[in-house]
Parts: sequence; C-alpha cells; structure tokens
Amino acid sequence: MVRSASPMPHYLIFWAVLAVTCGYALLRGRRYEQYAALICIAASVVSVLARSPVQHRYVGVEAGDLVIDTAVLIAFTVIALRYDRFWPLWVAGLQLTISMSHILKAINLDLMPQAYAAAERFWSYPTLMIIAVAAWRAHRRWRETPDHIPA
Repeated sequence: MVRSASPMPHYLIFWAVLAVTCGYALLRGRRYEQYAALICIAASVVSVLARSPVQHRYVGVEAGDLVIDTAVLIAFTVIALRYDRFWPLWVAGLQLTISMSHILKAINLDLMPQAYAAAERFWSYPTLMIIAVAAWRAHRRWRETPDHIPA
C-alpha cells in the first residue's frame, strides 16, 4: 500500500508565508513596507502567546486577539495616513475586516467557532501578499531612479 504524504498543517503554511513575504519586505521594501512587515511579525508572535487553551479557543470573543488586532488596525491606519501610496489603505481595510470578526462574535455568541476563526484569519494572507507586492514595487521604483534615496 502506498501512503500519501500527510498535508502540511495550516499553521506551518502561515508561518512560511509570513517568513517569505515579510522577509522580502524587510530586505527590499522602503520604510513603511518594513514597518508593515514588522507589525505582522510582532502580531503573529504575540498572538501565539495570547491564545486561549485549545478547548476554549473561539468559543467566545478572543480577548487577546481582539487587543492585538485593534493595535494592528491602529498601526496600519497610521501608516495609511502617513504614506503616499495606496497599498496601506488596502491593508488597513483588510485589518478592519479582521477586527470586525470580534464584533460579530460579540453580537452573536452562537457563531460557530470555525466561522469566527476563519473570519479572523483569512484576510491575513491577502495582507501579506499586498505588503510583498508593495515592497517589490518600491524596490522596482528605487532601481529605476538610482539617485532617489529610499525613505
């Protein structure tokens, strides 16, 4: 009998995507792409430390995640208000969507834990992709105008 390889756990996929996209943004991005990458890394690490025990996870409002997601929303909003590019508006908007998952759970405590978890986690992937693309574009702009000093 041939055994198929077991699928990679979702959290390993997330950490790999986080490492690649944020690593790229830290290496090639300008100041605000780097800030966004550091925010994502810090929020991900702190989220692991703030998690509820598995048997209680997503049954009620995840207070630790609520605080972290609110702080990330504020940080992304500050970047959006200070930077002259459009991508920070997208990541702030996606973070607002993530933050709204906590409000939806507070309004409807019967919301399935899996739906709450999915609503909270799903938009992290597009956020990371947007930051990586923003870093790529920033690096490309810098390469095209070598006399330009990256901010």
